[in-house]
Amino acid sequence: MQQYKTPLLISLALHLALIGVLVAVGLFRDSAPEIMKVTLNTPSNEDTPEQAVSAVSVDQKQVEQRLADLKQKEEAKKRAEQQRIKELEERAAAARKQREAEAEQIKKLERQRQAKERERKQAEAEAKRAREQERKEREKARKAQQEKEKAEQAAKAAAEKRRKEEEAARKAEAERKRKEQEAARKAEEARQKALAEQLLQEQLAAEQAARSKARRQQVMSEVDKYRALIAQRIQQNLLLDQSYRGKECRLNIKLAFNGLVTSVSSLGGDQQVCEAAVRAVRRADTLPVSKDRDVFEKLKDINLTVKPEF
Repeated sequence: MQQYKTPLLISLALHLALIGVLVAVGLFRDSAPEIMKVTLNTPSNEDTPEQAVSAVSVDQKQVEQRLADLKQKEEAKKRAEQQRIKELEERAAAARKQREAEAEQIKKLERQRQAKERERKQAEAEAKRAREQERKEREKARKAQQEKEKAEQAAKAAAEKRRKEEEAARKAEAERKRKEQEAARKAEEARQKALAEQLLQEQLAAEQAARSKARRQQVMSEVDKYRALIAQRIQQNLLLDQSYRGKECRLNIKLAFNGLVTSVSSLGGDQQVCEAAVRAVRRADTLPVSKDRDVFEKLKDINLTVKPEF
């Protein structure tokens, strides 16, 4: 208790000091309006009444702000002190609990030691009584049946030897069977594991093949869509002539990643249609391409047939 007395006295002194400050602040607050009245100046020819009122308002706000700051600081100190006292009390409680737990543990250990001591003494007494009784019986039997005891001891030794040999044989047989079973179990586990891995690999391969097939179908579907869009763009820029009716031209077009036409050439067909189709591609400048890299790889160098549509 002595170790907590000094902090408690300090806390009490701080609380008294805090009460005194709050009382002083209250008195100061009550007299603040009177102070404001004293500091008021009679408006001169240069100062207007509005300026005087403004000055009084500013001073009043400064005083109130100062009072608020002092109150806030005192409250902060009070909270800090309360927190410190709380922490001291919590540490004291924890230390008390720890001491009590240690004392209880010491008592428990002492009870256990005493119980073991009693058990030891009791065992020693029983052993002593048993040894004394055994000594008496041996002495009595030695005198009356010494030969008989020797024969019985020899028979007992032989029986014990046989028992140990049989026990060793049983253990050896049990160990042999255990090892055989363990080997069989491990072999079966290895077989099952290999089979499971094989099945997993087959499943993964099947899933990969399915995904690859689906992806190829998706890519080709997208390729067909963009081929149609490219053909449509070329048709939009194609200048038609009635002489082109029923004629066609095959083109090779190379595209950049953003659809920019980097090269266009005729692969065969009606010459006039081919010339018109090449001009239409160059007039388009850029053609539709997919942002999907796999689809673009199929579109960056494509061959298509242009048939003028009327």
